[in-house]
Amino acid sequence: MSRGEASGPFRVGDRVQLTGPKGRMHTITLQPGALFHSHKGPIAHDDLIGLPDGSVVANQVGIEYLALRPLLSDFVMSMPRGAAIVYPKDAAQILAQADVFPGATVVEAGVGSGALSLWLLRAIGPQGRLLSFERREEFADVARGNVATFHGEDPANWSITLGDLAQALPEQAPAASVDRVVLDMLAPWECVDAVSTALKPGGVLLCYVATVTQLSRVAEAIRATGWYTDPVANETMVRGWHVQGLAVRPDHRMIAHTGFLLTARRLAPGAELPELKRRPSKTEFSDEDFEAWTPGALGERSVSDKSLRKRVRAADAAARRSREGDGSAAAADHGAAEPDAAQPPARIETVEHDDHAGDAR
Repeated sequence: MSRGEASGPFRVGDRVQLTGPKGRMHTITLQPGALFHSHKGPIAHDDLIGLPDGSVVANQVGIEYLALRPLLSDFVMSMPRGAAIVYPKDAAQILAQADVFPGATVVEAGVGSGALSLWLLRAIGPQGRLLSFERREEFADVARGNVATFHGEDPANWSITLGDLAQALPEQAPAASVDRVVLDMLAPWECVDAVSTALKPGGVLLCYVATVTQLSRVAEAIRATGWYTDPVANETMVRGWHVQGLAVRPDHRMIAHTGFLLTARRLAPGAELPELKRRPSKTEFSDEDFEAWTPGALGERSVSDKSLRKRVRAADAAARRSREGDGSAAAADHGAAEPDAAQPPARIETVEHDDHAGDAR
């Protein structure tokens, strides 16, 4: 069983999420003799090791903390990021709308920070296969580190290929061998031909895009091939509610628009989609119109090289310790800086969760 799916009593090397009286969360990696320090007082790791998941433990001044193993959604919201992540609300819809199933062969591009890769790996199970593609080596390194940190190892059924999907996919996946394709990139319309060859008849193509201009362009590119069902697009908004006694109201904050999901299914070779009855369009458009509306610069927000190198180091450090299983430096978990060599070994750093951290899409 991978470390990210462990259950039972807390063990050395496990990640534990501590929630304080005000709801502030800290994630630590258990190691013998270590201490979790906060301004409210320390907690000995030895007091947690051996306790069942969901226990309440008091620190040395009597303040109580809830101890739980972090869920996958907790992990992806706090892990080191090279690129913006796919939020859990969108990841759940991607798995549902693409109908990702155990044993499926799935193509993913780009890999970003590995958040969606983790959800896909869980959905396809050990019998499935995930082929991820990423143009930037730094992003691929962060994703590898995050996935290895969560699983405690490098999944044998997952690969990352560096390079352009349109050129690299034919080498990795023969024609009609892929069950599902998920494209999370700036210009997915450039890869429609390549993924159409790889997809099995009846397979699902899902595109995750941030803007209406991208949504329109990829939808028309899919329609133009004549190889798919009519694309269906939607977005997901999640609004939490405060429920306490008779005080029931919407939360003041919500996760609104993060991206659009567009899905279509691959037709059998030679099949023609029955023409849908629609009212005649009042406007006509050309490739020139598309280019004017969707300029070449689609607003990609870059990460500085210095910041990216720091995130790669954080992901690599966390992955190394997770693979070794010794939990020797919880500070490396989720992007924290490694402790100074002169610092006493029993003292470690922790990282607070931030549900709105990371780069804007």
